[in-house]
Amino acid sequence: MRYLVIGTAGHVDHGKTSLIKILTGIDTDRLRDEKERGISIELGFAYLDLPDGRRAGVIDVPGHEKFVKHMLAGIGGIDLVLLVIAADEGVMPQTREHVDIIQLLGIERGIVVLNKIDLVEPDWLELVEEELHEFLAGTVLAEAPVCKVSAVTGAGVPELLKTIAAQTADIPERPVTGQVRLPIDRVFSVVGFGTVVTGTLASGALRLGDAVEIMPRRLPARVRSLQVHKQKVSQAGAGQRVAVNLAGLDVQDVNRGDVLASPGGFKPTRRLDVKLDLLEGAPRALKNRTRIRLHLGAAEILSRVLLLDREELAPGAACFAQLLLETDTIAGRGDRFVIRSYSPMHTIGGGRVVDANPPRHKRFQAKVLERLATLEKGNPNELVEQALRGAAAPVTAGDLATSTGLDRGAVAAACTELETRGALVRLAGGEHLAHADNYARWRRTVLAALQDYHRRYPLREGHPKEELRSRSFAAFSTGKFQDFLQSLAAEGLVSLYPQSLALKEFSAGEPPEKARRLLAQMEEAYQRGGMQPPTAAQVFEKLGLREVEGQEYLHHLIRRGALVRVDDEWCFHAVAVEEARKRIEDFLRERGELSVGEARDLLGSSRKYALPLLEYFDRVRFTRRVGDLRVLVRK
Repeated sequence: MRYLVIGTAGHVDHGKTSLIKILTGIDTDRLRDEKERGISIELGFAYLDLPDGRRAGVIDVPGHEKFVKHMLAGIGGIDLVLLVIAADEGVMPQTREHVDIIQLLGIERGIVVLNKIDLVEPDWLELVEEELHEFLAGTVLAEAPVCKVSAVTGAGVPELLKTIAAQTADIPERPVTGQVRLPIDRVFSVVGFGTVVTGTLASGALRLGDAVEIMPRRLPARVRSLQVHKQKVSQAGAGQRVAVNLAGLDVQDVNRGDVLASPGGFKPTRRLDVKLDLLEGAPRALKNRTRIRLHLGAAEILSRVLLLDREELAPGAACFAQLLLETDTIAGRGDRFVIRSYSPMHTIGGGRVVDANPPRHKRFQAKVLERLATLEKGNPNELVEQALRGAAAPVTAGDLATSTGLDRGAVAAACTELETRGALVRLAGGEHLAHADNYARWRRTVLAALQDYHRRYPLREGHPKEELRSRSFAAFSTGKFQDFLQSLAAEGLVSLYPQSLALKEFSAGEPPEKARRLLAQMEEAYQRGGMQPPTAAQVFEKLGLREVEGQEYLHHLIRRGALVRVDDEWCFHAVAVEEARKRIEDFLRERGELSVGEARDLLGSSRKYALPLLEYFDRVRFTRRVGDLRVLVRK
């Protein structure tokens, strides 16, 4: 079933709440102040059963100027707007501001409801209608049907219901694929259940038991229960008004304006690239770096406007801009927003998000403006390619859907086309994707790093993987980096080892002549030492090696198995270690236990050599210490 969300708009006291009550039987004024003052302060919610059997969620938004920010929190994500105008007053200041907001948010379907017709004469009603048509000319509601009703007597209500059904009959379903994103417009606590949040699900599907997080602070939670129109459900999809009971969070942890989202699905940002429209009725031009109030989803965020191609934006004009936010938020490409002046607060413009996670921009840069133009109007192939090109690491198809605002089907089709013409590389494993230019650049970085590493450390097996990732590929997760390296290995460019990688043609263990000579001399020094080997410093000094260079040779002999490091200080030749093992084993099979003094005499060395050897044999579970003695470990 297609789910609908209907919202009201209009001046204070023009009868929005009473209209909803007669349509739905639900009084959306729930606060004592609202009852006493007769106006809506907070958002109200109801549901409406249409004549064709569909059920629509209804949002009653405040009309008073002081409560416009609450109105903005609720009107985003609606399918149809009811612009309510009192027949006895006609178009009023908040009527004008609400129509501006409807226009800026791109709400294209609406019905004009002339309410309180029971209070006026037919001649007056005709004058109000004429004024109304003049006022709406040139707006998205210019061709909207007009319904004349009385929320008191019920006159015209059946006709309004039929009009609502007709206006919403062909609204397409919203896709339930993609990441969950629910802008939170209300937070409260229910005794026995805990924290509940509500909002219109912008994308994805929510299910019982799902892990979620409250963005932008990444607070983890779990879906304990779901309600749609006061009915418990096991799943809710995009486009529905949803109440979500959350486990793992206190009510004070969540605020209106937060977003309930899939874990890891969105990245917080303090910058948004936008196409910004300034209303023709704005009182003055908008200067660069002006402080404004940004209304995005259900959030109000103080921000500054960085105009990218001019010093000021004239009323009625549009341009690309970067909004510099004073607090974190999350957004998606294509999200609509409204801006209001900082003080006094008036709606002055709005627009659409072009890039939800942009880098910092310099102004008056042709390349930046060209990129934003592509993002704004580009076809799916162009959008996906640009997202791939701008990614600092490989991405998934889900990442591309989030960053471009496209559905999964469009992303998959674009990826197939890009891969066919060689612009996209699918990494080993098939999950992670990269632009071909980025992949080539990353490949050059790896090959250059390996060439330099092999030159500096010719005796090592290869470059440590994690060291390479942290130094040159910090944006890559471990999984993405591993898939990337597997792709290079599949090309025959590198050899992969458990902890390192090397150029395919590189072979550790085949050092040049000079290195082979020094290695032989070093091994001979340890072999001559037997059970009383020299220190590393003594060997380095004898061979004329610097500490760093000497350690390379030493580590090579250890990796090759010629030497055994028994502790941080001492290395023994492997032959000496094996001889010591044999002597100790024979002794223990005959005597059963061995002291350090006996080991010293048995090995013909001193305590400073015997004790490290015994402790090494303990670590490799050849012997076991019992008090001050050693015994054999029984296999």
